[in-house]
Amino acid sequence: MAVEVKEAKKLVKGGSFLIEDTNPKEIFTPEDFTEEHLMIAQTTEEFVENEVMPRMEEIEHQKFEVTVDLLRKAGELGLLSIEIPEKFGGLGLDKMSVMLVTEKMTAYGSFAVSHGGHTGIGTGPIALFGTEAQKAKYLPKLATGELLSSYALTEAGSGSDALAAKATAVLSEDGKHYILNGEKMWITNAGFADIFITFAKVDGDKFSCFIVEKEMPGVSTGAEEKKMGIKGSSTRVLLLDNVKVPVENLLGEVGKGHKIAFNILNFGRFKLGAGCVGGAKTAITDAVKYANLRFQFGRPISSFGAIKHKIGEMGIKTWVLESMVYRTAGMIDRRLDGVDRDDTQAIMDAVEEYAIECSIMKVFGSEVLSYVVDEEVQIHGGYGYSSEYPAERAYRDARINRIFEGTNEINRMLIPGMLLKRAMKGQLALMPAAQKLMDEVMGFPELALEDDTLLAAERKIVTNAKKIALMVAGTGVQKFMNKISDEQEILMHIADIIMEAYAMESAVLRTIRLNEEPGAKAQIYVDITRTFINDSIARIEFSAKQALAAITDGDELRTLLAALRRFTKYTPINTVKTRQGVADRLIDANKYNL
Repeated sequence: MAVEVKEAKKLVKGGSFLIEDTNPKEIFTPEDFTEEHLMIAQTTEEFVENEVMPRMEEIEHQKFEVTVDLLRKAGELGLLSIEIPEKFGGLGLDKMSVMLVTEKMTAYGSFAVSHGGHTGIGTGPIALFGTEAQKAKYLPKLATGELLSSYALTEAGSGSDALAAKATAVLSEDGKHYILNGEKMWITNAGFADIFITFAKVDGDKFSCFIVEKEMPGVSTGAEEKKMGIKGSSTRVLLLDNVKVPVENLLGEVGKGHKIAFNILNFGRFKLGAGCVGGAKTAITDAVKYANLRFQFGRPISSFGAIKHKIGEMGIKTWVLESMVYRTAGMIDRRLDGVDRDDTQAIMDAVEEYAIECSIMKVFGSEVLSYVVDEEVQIHGGYGYSSEYPAERAYRDARINRIFEGTNEINRMLIPGMLLKRAMKGQLALMPAAQKLMDEVMGFPELALEDDTLLAAERKIVTNAKKIALMVAGTGVQKFMNKISDEQEILMHIADIIMEAYAMESAVLRTIRLNEEPGAKAQIYVDITRTFINDSIARIEFSAKQALAAITDGDELRTLLAALRRFTKYTPINTVKTRQGVADRLIDANKYNL
C-alpha cells in the first residue's frame, strides 16, 4: 500500500535550495503527516516500548536469540517490509513512512542498528537491484524475518575508499559459480545473518556485488568485535574461503557494484538523519526527567539557568534537524508520487537527486545527536558516567553515527563537491548565480526596504547565508579551479556554511507554515527559529573567514571580508530569554514535546 504526500507540489532539483527561494507552502513538515503515517509511527513506538525496551539488558549482553526473536516480531507487524514491494510480500510504503519507522526505532541504539542493518543495507540492494527471480526468492522471507540479512562492503584497508577492496571473485571453469575469497570488516548482523550482500572484484578489478548465503561452504565469521557503543548489535569479520556462489546470485552487473554501494549509502545517509532525530528526542526526555527529579540547594536543577540553557539548546537543535529531515523526505516522495513501487530505477533516481541533502542530513544529524547526548551526560553529572543510567549508553551509542555511512569528513567534502559537479554539467545554475553575486559584492549595497512580515530579518539572513556560500565557493573555484578537490579544509568550511543555510531555511519555512493560522502555540517556534539563526549566522561568519583567508589575501580578501560583514549584519536577540522559554516548555512537559 502506498501512502501519498498530502498534496501535489512542484518538483525541485537537489541542491537548488542554494540558489532559489522556496515557498513555505511547497515544503513537507511533520505537521503534514497523514493518518497512515501516524499509525505506522505509533505501531513502531509501541513495539519498541513494549517489546524491545524490556529486553534491553539481554540485548546489551549479546543474547542474539533475543534480537532475532524481536526482528521476527517486527516482521509480523510489517516493520521489516516497509520498502519491499507488495508483490514480494512487503508494504511498499513511501519514504516518509520509512523515516518515521527509523526515527521511532532509535529509542534504543543497538536494536535500531540491527533493524537497519537488515531492512536497509541488507534488504535494499536486493529490492533495488535484484532480478525478478532474486526478489521472488529472497524478499518475502526478508519481509517476515525468516531470513535476516547484512551488508559486507568494508575491508581492513579500504575504509572510506570502499572501491579499493581486495576481496576477489573468479568465474569457475564451468561458468556456473563465482569463487569468492577475502575478508570483510565491521559487518553488522554477522553473528546471526543468513545472507551477506557482499562486494568483491571479479578477476581482481571489476567491482561487483553478490548475494552470499551463510550455509555456502567456505563462509564463516570471526569473533564479536569489542565496541565502544551499540554493544547489543552483532559486528564481526566475514571470512570467504573459496566460496562457490552461483552465477544467478550476482547482484546487478559485473563491474557495476559501485552503483549498488553508492546508492545504498545515499539511502543510509537519508535514514541516519531520521534516526538521529529519534535518538535526540529520547535523550532530551531522559535529561529533562532527571533534571526535574534531581534537587540541589533545595530546588530541582531544571530551575537553574545553566541547565535550562542546555535543555533549551538541545530542543532547538533537534527541532531544526527534524524540520530538515522531513523537508528532504517530502521532496523525495514528491518525486516518487505516482511512480510504480516496482520501478527501482525511479526510486534510485529520486534519492540520488537529493544526494547533497542526504549528506547534509547525515553530518548535521549525527552532530546534533552528539551534542544532545553529551549534554544529557552533563546534566546527569556523575550519574551520567554510570552505566546504571541511560545517559552513559546513549553517549557511547551515538558516537558511531559520525563514522557510519561515510565519515562526516568524507560527507563534508561530498556536499560542495557534488554541487560543483552538477554545476559543471549544467544541471544546477550555480555559476550564473555566483557571477551575479560577485557583481553585487563589487557594487553598491542595495537600499534595504522596510519589512514587518513574520521572521523578515531571519529570512534576510537565510538569503545572505546562501550568498556567503556562493561567494566562498566561487572564490575558491576561481583560484584553485579543478584542484579545489585537494583543498579539504576549505571544502569542509564551505560545507558547514551550506549546511547551516539549509538548516536555517528549513526552520524558517516550517515556522511560517505553523503560523499560517495564528495561535499562541506557534510563538515557541518563532523563538526556536530566531534563536537558532542568531547563533547560526555567527558560525557561518567564522567558517567564511577561515575559508576566505585560506583562499586569498590582500585587497581581494579585504573586499570579500567587507561583503561578508554586510551579509552577516544582524541585530542579536535576547537568546537567554528565548532559549529559556523553549526549556520551560520541555521541563513543564517532562519530555520532548516540540
